[in-house]
Amino acid sequence: MLIETPTIRPGTTQSAHPSTAPARRRHDDAPDTMVLFGRLAGLADGPERDAVRDELVTAWLPMAHRIAGRFRDRGESIEDLRQVAALGLVKAIDRFDPERGAFESYAVPTITGEVKRHFRDRMWALRVPRRVQELRNKVRVARRELAQSPGSPEPSVAALAAHTGLSEDEVGAGMEALESFSTLSLDAELSAGDDGYSLADTLGAADTSYDTVIDRESAKEGLRRLPERERAILYMRFFEDMTQSRIADCLGISQMHVSRLISRSCARVRDEAMGQRTARSGTRRGPDGGHKDHRGHSR
Repeated sequence: MLIETPTIRPGTTQSAHPSTAPARRRHDDAPDTMVLFGRLAGLADGPERDAVRDELVTAWLPMAHRIAGRFRDRGESIEDLRQVAALGLVKAIDRFDPERGAFESYAVPTITGEVKRHFRDRMWALRVPRRVQELRNKVRVARRELAQSPGSPEPSVAALAAHTGLSEDEVGAGMEALESFSTLSLDAELSAGDDGYSLADTLGAADTSYDTVIDRESAKEGLRRLPERERAILYMRFFEDMTQSRIADCLGISQMHVSRLISRSCARVRDEAMGQRTARSGTRRGPDGGHKDHRGHSR
């Protein structure tokens, strides 16, 4: 940032006290480009307009980089922030009307808003609705304002609600979102001792064996109802891991016949197992008042 010293006009003396003549601050990245903007406004789309536009972007790019620098050390690289700020600069140039004042007054909030949107939409480890993000920002500002004086206790939910005009439920949602900007790795150690364990060690998982037990019990009754030869074929195929050709040789039938018997037996057992599950959820009654099974037969 350049600090411009005041010019001493002839016939005047510079004050010996700096406080009585404060220096006027200005940025060295705010060039005078009103002539270029005037040309840009009068040009139609084409190579000449693109050239003027590129010249404006080059002239104002240092300002965009300065704005990006305000957001450094917030979890995003400065190179990416400069790219986002440059995109905001291009949008500001395309939308600027030279008749409405200085470009800098329009460009600074436009570029700053672009960078803030980048943090809002791209930097959250978890996708949080925009409304919850806004609640988070209100709660964060309110906590800082209420805890400004030294020794102030942590503001309560009720105090935050009164300060922001939000309900306590909304304050609670905003406080939860304060911890959602970044996530903790599942491999992060939760204990510093010799028996340290990670977050993943504390998370439970569904035991797939329960499904196996349910399927086995569901198929048990259907297997009992199969003819003895078909039960033997299924046992040799799925428990003794015999090929269909070997089973055919043992029983003196063709391999194609074995294949058809296996398919038919498995389909029958599966249908009966699914019928049992349907019966548990509710048995249909026939028109004669009797119960019907899954195939519609009275029993």
